[in-house]
Amino acid sequence: MIEMDLLDKICKELLKEKIINQLSETKNIPIRQAMDIYYRSKLSQQINDGSYGIENMDYRYLVHDLIENEPELFF
Repeated sequence: MIEMDLLDKICKELLKEKIINQLSETKNIPIRQAMDIYYRSKLSQQINDGSYGIENMDYRYLVHDLIENEPELFF
């Protein structure tokens, strides 16, 4: 059980890293700004909570979804 929890944690961390990097590239913004946007997003909380199995989705789709559904984070 501990091994599965550790694996889940590692997978979520890798997903967060990919999302932040993709967000930075897509919006042409610094990594630090992309991190701030990501960690203020509902997406971040959903991934952290494991809501809806969202952590199993492709990071590119999640970035597109974040940009489309949380535009207030980009001002």
